[in-house]
Amino acid sequence: LLLLCYTEEAAVIVSGLKNTDVFVGESATFTCELSHPGVKNVQWWLDGSPLHNNFVTEISEQDGMIHTLTLNDVACHDSGTVTFRAGSLISSAKLLVKGISLLD
Repeated sequence: LLLLCYTEEAAVIVSGLKNTDVFVGESATFTCELSHPGVKNVQWWLDGSPLHNNFVTEISEQDGMIHTLTLNDVACHDSGTVTFRAGSLISSAKLLVKGISLLD
């Protein structure tokens, strides 16, 4: 018998962020799945700067448990560490944006 206690303290990260490599101009998507909904203070960061929902940065959640960040039309300077925080839970991964070389 498995009893789940739905409190913020009981929430865990079921599936964390994964390192992602993309080319300039592509989109990069990061997903973090929590064990249950209702965790407060959800925030995404890129290299220590908080991210906000706009036309370049898409932040969404599904069922309050699957949190997704999509960075559209990335540039080389977007390379860095993406961090997801939900309450006391933290997951991080590297974003590497690769340029397209025109030199042979």
